[in-house]
Amino acid sequence: MFEDIELNAIQEENARELVKRLLNMVEQLSGEVRELRVENQRLRDENNRLKGEQGKPNIKGNKAPSPKADHSSEPERHKKRVRHKKSKKVEVRIDREEILKVDAKQLPADAEYKGYETVVVQDIHVKIENVLFRKEKYYSASRHKTYLAQLPPGYGGQFGPGIKSLILTLYFGVGTSEPKIREFLVNMGVQISKGEVSELLIQKQEGFHAESEAVYEAGLRSSPWQQSDHTETRVNGQRQHCQVVCNPVYTSYHTRPKVDRLTALDVLRQGRKRVFLLNEEAFGYLENVALSKAAREVLPKWRSDTVWEEAAFLKRLDQALPNLNIQQRTAILGAAAVAAYHAEKGVAIVDTLVCDDAAVFHWLTRAIMLCWVHDGRAYKKLEPVIALHRQQLEDFRKRYWEYYDQLLAYRDKPTGKERKQLESQFDILFATETGYHDLDQRIAKTRTKKTSLLLVLQHPELPLHNNASELAVRQRVRKRDVSFGPRTQLGLQAWDTFMTLADTARKLGISFYAYIRDRVSGTKQIPPMALLVTKRARELNLGWSWG
Repeated sequence: MFEDIELNAIQEENARELVKRLLNMVEQLSGEVRELRVENQRLRDENNRLKGEQGKPNIKGNKAPSPKADHSSEPERHKKRVRHKKSKKVEVRIDREEILKVDAKQLPADAEYKGYETVVVQDIHVKIENVLFRKEKYYSASRHKTYLAQLPPGYGGQFGPGIKSLILTLYFGVGTSEPKIREFLVNMGVQISKGEVSELLIQKQEGFHAESEAVYEAGLRSSPWQQSDHTETRVNGQRQHCQVVCNPVYTSYHTRPKVDRLTALDVLRQGRKRVFLLNEEAFGYLENVALSKAAREVLPKWRSDTVWEEAAFLKRLDQALPNLNIQQRTAILGAAAVAAYHAEKGVAIVDTLVCDDAAVFHWLTRAIMLCWVHDGRAYKKLEPVIALHRQQLEDFRKRYWEYYDQLLAYRDKPTGKERKQLESQFDILFATETGYHDLDQRIAKTRTKKTSLLLVLQHPELPLHNNASELAVRQRVRKRDVSFGPRTQLGLQAWDTFMTLADTARKLGISFYAYIRDRVSGTKQIPPMALLVTKRARELNLGWSWG
């Protein structure tokens, strides 16, 4: 019905404006109909369940999913690159050589020797090695003391370093479930129970926990900017939240009961005791908060550079302002805690956070670099029914990703001239008015985020997207899909620790199995991972524009 509408062909201005408004009304009503259909089906299903019946089955057909449901920007961002395939033989270590001879009976009389043709074949041998240790034993009658030979490093208990390392690698490095790990070991001839597999994963891992904490400390110091995201993790069936903090040289996982600003700040502060400070910075955060009249009168009297411990600050707040609602109290605590964090000395303070626009990340750092992919996804979610609007959306999205490509090029070769041009182009691009109301509103929202989206012009080493932390979050999602979630605090600590070490090892180019085997066996041939993080960060110079 609306396929052949040409607004520019309507000469009379009032008529053209009227048609434009009617088309936007059609879009609005179409969107409401879509939402009502979904809600109507949900209510029907719920009604059927209450009557003891079943709702509409969720059966996926053989057809590919509708393009409208795909909000990925990968097709627009993906650029074909010339790939040069490298020979895998160069990277394969040769353990032994074997000469294969031609059966002399097959050779004719005139056959002439021409040397060798090489073929590299990769193989692996998995075998059981059960060791019976005979430990010398001496007794001193004069000292009433028994002397017993010690087992080699890594051989504590009834399982050696090979089994311990393999279990940790399969569970945390590969994502295999505990039952499948046990099934594999039993098939290989290892006598091991479900409980023993579980204990080897979580018990006596203090050394790994300490190294994970050191990795996080080194990671926070490795650059003035970090990336962050979070996802749900169930602990003993209860909902908790895993926050990921990372940059190109490390990844760190932290699971906490809540997902709020104070908890995110606890993670950035590495779990130090909470402190609060009501200085100029804190009051700056509170300027746009709707505080009560009493709070506006009392709080300015507390302005100082005195740092308060949590118990004392909460007591003072309860006594002076007992009637604060939850939103006001949360804002005051968040502002004071962030101000205290920024005033700390001798610890790693994150200057800039690359993240999405979730409220939990606001205030935490001096600056936020928003993700262009998250912003672009909002345009992909628009589903216009009018052909004119679909064309306008397509045209704008093409210009959007062309501008994104220019930002990518700027990161490789930043210049002052190019920076000014890109700032001007942003203003021009996001001042576009198409007449398609939903699109124009979306463009206006992007325009308000200019400072955060264009922080890359000031610091070109910042990524334009938050894919790194989203990929790290996806690892946790896959882990919980396989294993659902830890059931104890020890299990939770093991999840965070070994996922931190596994992803960091990957970024550093270290074999996770080799690292685990090195630590379990006590050989310590691989340097502390925190030192490797620091070394790689210096090589990459992750914060060069901060100078």
